[in-house]
Order: sequence, then C-alpha cells, then structure tokens
Amino acid sequence: MPKKHAREEKPKEPPIPTEGEIIGVIEKLLGHDKAMVNCFDGKSRLCRIPGRMKKKVWVREGDYVLVAIWDFQPDKRGDIIYRYSKDEVRKLAAKGVIQVETLGEE
Repeated sequence: MPKKHAREEKPKEPPIPTEGEIIGVIEKLLGHDKAMVNCFDGKSRLCRIPGRMKKKVWVREGDYVLVAIWDFQPDKRGDIIYRYSKDEVRKLAAKGVIQVETLGEE
C-alpha cells in the first residue's frame, strides 16, 4: 500500500485568553482529574481537567495552561482548556501576553 501524503500544516498560533479565560501554572496535581493552578491574576484555583483532555493531553506540574473561569465561584474554580508547549510560552512572552518575570519558573 502506498503511504498517504501528510498535509503540510503551518504551525498554529497559541490561543490568547479572551474574556473569562486566564493563563496559569499548574502548581499541584490533586488526582481525580483536578489540579491546583496558580493563575496570573494572583489567585489559586482548583481546576478540573475535562474528559476530552484526559488521555490526549498529559499535564504536569509547572505546565502553563489556559483556564476557563467558572461563572459561579470565579475566584476558586475553573476548567483547564489548553496546555501550552514551551515554544508556545516563548511566543506568548514575545507578544507580551506573559510577563518575562514569570518565565523563570520553567
């Protein structure tokens, strides 16, 4: 069988937080698909890893993630909706979305 030709895709731009979303760093994995995330607004939130990400995207402590803040308990809860790779974190820092001081945690 001949090999299928892989489509050449240009790299996607990392998602930038919109209203109701914020970037944070995973400080502790708690089990049961939950993690404590230190968000860039200075608050720590208990965030849930949704089922669509459980086995496809593995998250570790120290990873930069995009958090969707819950409508109720906005200061305490959220959902992890995207995990940034190290290259994407550098791109966000170059754009000014993430402050340079926060990159020392890598």
